[in-house]
Amino acid sequence: MSYSNFKRGCDWVASAAAIVVLSPILLATALAIKLESRGPVIFKQERLGLKGKPFKIYKFRSMVVGAEKQGTGVYSYKGDARITKVGRFIRATSLDELPQLFNILKGEMSLIGPRPALTYHPWTFDKYTEHQKRMFDVLPGITGWAQINGRKEVPWPERIELNIYYVEHLSLALDMRILFSTLFKVLTNANNNNTSNTNGNA
Repeated sequence: MSYSNFKRGCDWVASAAAIVVLSPILLATALAIKLESRGPVIFKQERLGLKGKPFKIYKFRSMVVGAEKQGTGVYSYKGDARITKVGRFIRATSLDELPQLFNILKGEMSLIGPRPALTYHPWTFDKYTEHQKRMFDVLPGITGWAQINGRKEVPWPERIELNIYYVEHLSLALDMRILFSTLFKVLTNANNNNTSNTNGNA
């Protein structure tokens, strides 16, 4: 069995188990969002997946409805007034990412891999070089090598190179390193504040 197949099997089992175990947190978060502001609980956004194929990523909504049509549009920043109170909390604790466990069950994402880029930012798929397109040779992940090496502080060209490094060195040891480093960063809220305008749902 190849590592890719083993990884996919582990992703499915882990995400299914996590949904069951975390169901009280998922329900409580959904209720808190619904009680604070009108609109859908889940925010859906088109991203680039395996081989550049678009898919809908799921996140808990952390901004007011219609935020993309206000102020800086799809870009958010530290102290952005469009972010709800619940939204600030779930962003700080990364709870907003939990619905992506369902993306994993659907086979659209992995627990670990390059974060899925927007279909138009930093540019459209056809604008990536052949070298840069290597980051799309694996399923995108909830967390990845770029996320533990700067996350939102890393400029896109460097982030892409970090993603390519991950693809070229894919292994169980690297995935375990990313997983444990991610848990540490979530607990310490490291690299989770935007230092400049960035996509609010990246």
